[in-house]
Amino acid sequence: MHRMNEHPSANQLKFYQILSSRNQLVSVAESCTGGMVSSKIINVPGVSNIIKESFVTYSNEAKIKRLGVAPETLNSFGAVSHECVKEMAENLQKLTHCDLAISVSGIAGPAGDTIDKPIGTVWFGYWYKYHLMTEVKQFDGDRFSIRDQASDYAIEKAITILESIGE
Repeated sequence: MHRMNEHPSANQLKFYQILSSRNQLVSVAESCTGGMVSSKIINVPGVSNIIKESFVTYSNEAKIKRLGVAPETLNSFGAVSHECVKEMAENLQKLTHCDLAISVSGIAGPAGDTIDKPIGTVWFGYWYKYHLMTEVKQFDGDRFSIRDQASDYAIEKAITILESIGE
């Protein structure tokens, strides 16, 4: 049985410290990670002063209903795409009025892959200070490992964005 570390990682603490020192709030919308990004953020004591809201929008219906992703986006590009995570992050920010919005959508396996989108394909979206960024990464391993790596990466990349854009 896999058990997530009960103690915050260095990146989890750093993420918390940056947002806390800036009095900023984060909201997260997750699909394939199923709440793991939020769980890792919440692993840090005192996190209630930085986390605004968290959504697990696993189905396309939830992405449409909860985050306002356009059905046309999902039909044309799929949930695992630049276009989808872009809309997820942008709409999450509008919906929650957070300072940083993070979105994640991918294929953790063991099924659901295509030639263009193999298992381990994960798209990330970030909205911060009117900057909207997306990125795709490829992770290896089993379902849990892919989700775990993607969750860690979401926080790591958010730190890079926070540091590069500044307060």
